[in-house]
Amino acid sequence: MPVWIAAALVLVATPRLAADLTWTPSTGWQLEGGALSGLAGPQGKTALDLMNKARRYEEEKSLHAAIKTYEKVASKYTSSVYAPEALYRAGSLLIEKKQYYNAFNDFQNMLRRYPNTKRFNDAIGQLYRTATILLDGGHNRLWGWLPEFANRTRAIEYLQVIVLDAPYSDYAPLALMEAARGFQANKDTEEAIDSLDRLVNTYPQSVLAPVAYLRLGDLHASLTEGPKYDQASTKEAMTYYEDFMILFPGDSNLAAAASGVDKMKTILAGSKIYIGDYYFYKRYNFAAAKVFYNEAITAYPDSAPASLAKKRLAELEAKVTRQTIKPTTAPKKRFWLF
Repeated sequence: MPVWIAAALVLVATPRLAADLTWTPSTGWQLEGGALSGLAGPQGKTALDLMNKARRYEEEKSLHAAIKTYEKVASKYTSSVYAPEALYRAGSLLIEKKQYYNAFNDFQNMLRRYPNTKRFNDAIGQLYRTATILLDGGHNRLWGWLPEFANRTRAIEYLQVIVLDAPYSDYAPLALMEAARGFQANKDTEEAIDSLDRLVNTYPQSVLAPVAYLRLGDLHASLTEGPKYDQASTKEAMTYYEDFMILFPGDSNLAAAASGVDKMKTILAGSKIYIGDYYFYKRYNFAAAKVFYNEAITAYPDSAPASLAKKRLAELEAKVTRQTIKPTTAPKKRFWLF
């Protein structure tokens, strides 16, 4: 796991329910403080019995039976305090069985039905874990045993769901960063740029912001095709590199950003020379050529393209001078015969 991901995994606490649900081998599931289960009469006892039965299956490593029993509690006793815990445990066991798609569904149902659960951050963490496993090539197991094809596209969709379901969690910028990585692996540079742009604009205080700025510069730079082509990407890349240097002057990647600026300025200055050469050698429009050569010098005064632009200007001035000064010759004598 990259260092910047590990550094970002310090999460804030979320509101807790009034009572905590705990389990011990001797007592089974219990509600701290004598709180009610949320169900009256026999239903409450039945839900508790199912929770204890599921946990016994879990302890015995009968994971399939445990998952089905937990999911039964969640579907039949939706208003009980056991339901969110049952979905959480079912999802965790599904990850263990590498049934990532079903696991994601259980965690997502838990969060959408019980947004105030004490397990909120834990569930978001499991969603993120599931998505990144798939992003890194994990194979979902159909029926718990048959490996399916790797599905990076679904992983990206899952990461976007995390941002939608938990936009104020610390996992949201992480999800955007990982989604950008997925898009880049899929050769979809524009979507990768959009994901990182959302990160720096929505979460400017995130510890991932410096990484995102630098990567945005690199992605835009990858779209630059050289001095002979449109320079919109070159300018965008230069902007992100320069913003990085201004916003994070103490960052260890400052030299990389400075190198990026140097490369982009060199390309931009080279593009001015390319246009200037067109006007100079093809159109013989010396005034226009002079403008572009001067722009090349202004764009990056101490660069190789700037030196070349100065040579072109000297050549241009010499040519203009030769055309202006025309040699004078004595008029021919004419003889008149009368």
